[in-house]
Amino acid sequence: MSTIVIALRATAVTLVLTGLLYPLAMTGAAQALFHDKASGSLVKDETGKVVGSRLIGQAFTNPAYLQGRPSAAGNGYDATSSGGSNLGATSQKLQDRLRGDLARLRKENPAAPGPVPAELLTASASGLDPHLSPAAARWQIPRIAAARNVSPARISAVLEDHVEGRDLGIFGEPTVNVLVLNLALDRQFGRPAAPKAPGATTASQAK
Repeated sequence: MSTIVIALRATAVTLVLTGLLYPLAMTGAAQALFHDKASGSLVKDETGKVVGSRLIGQAFTNPAYLQGRPSAAGNGYDATSSGGSNLGATSQKLQDRLRGDLARLRKENPAAPGPVPAELLTASASGLDPHLSPAAARWQIPRIAAARNVSPARISAVLEDHVEGRDLGIFGEPTVNVLVLNLALDRQFGRPAAPKAPGATTASQAK
């Protein structure tokens, strides 16, 4: 009986220390020292509405926005189903998807310089990568400029202002956060109209 009592006491103390006090202490320290990151690195639009996280990619189909990498997470950028397609290089399904995306990107970006960047064709391991390389972002400038009816130079200036450097100056590579840049484009040039669905008519056409 004495052994059971000692075991129960040890279990209770351990639960309080590691299951309650330690998590509370770490959460409090994180909120005090790194509040933004500890709260999910949330991103807000000009109205203060939360529109996403700097850490989780989103799908952008409007030609006026920078588009990120493909995603195999769920139905695309599903944070509850993070993961890759697990398709190998010999997979016919993967090859068909690559050919389809390549044709689409070339069609949507007729004025883009050079070949389609590889990262716009390949999904990340998590399917949630929120970043592009500056080169892949610059490749999309002609399409974005045409859709927003502004000069490519003005789009380029906003993009270059949002290139994020290496961590601590030495780790990783420069990147562009797709969501953050798209919000910056909206602040600078206004929010673009949603693209019209194929076969849809405008209000003036319906009269």
